[in-house]
Amino acid sequence: MRDKKVLFITQAAMIAAIYVVVTVVFSAFSFGEVQVRISEALTILPLFTPAAIPGLFIGCIIGNAMGGAIVLDVVFGSIATLVGAVGSWLLRRHKYLVPLPPIIMNVLIVPFVLRYGYGIPLPIPFMMLTVGLGEVISCGVLGYVLMFALNKVKHVIFKNTVMS
Repeated sequence: MRDKKVLFITQAAMIAAIYVVVTVVFSAFSFGEVQVRISEALTILPLFTPAAIPGLFIGCIIGNAMGGAIVLDVVFGSIATLVGAVGSWLLRRHKYLVPLPPIIMNVLIVPFVLRYGYGIPLPIPFMMLTVGLGEVISCGVLGYVLMFALNKVKHVIFKNTVMS
């Protein structure tokens, strides 16, 4: 039992750390009304481990804060990632649907943060489109690439993780 808790915490911490590093390294296009946040490809990880849920949430909080985001963005952007990760976990039996919750949550939340937090004067529907396209690229395209790569080695990486 203790070993599973340690494994869970370790996986969550590693996922959070990777999310932060990738967000900060690619910060030039991780923020703004047109963004492709490469770290959002990690939102596919709830398919493999429930530890991805807190890992993605904490990683998003820290990544947003380190990337210079305002408090509103740190809070609501991270909530979008948390709800998206939970949705992905719930859809894990339908692996091709796993990227949808993070895409949908970011489309519904981030444009309002951009408008009311950063004062970006673009129309909300337009920012939903631009954020959505970025999320489709990162969660969908890059997420699927990551999913297929991890499917080949999941028995090694996630061998002691509860996957159902």
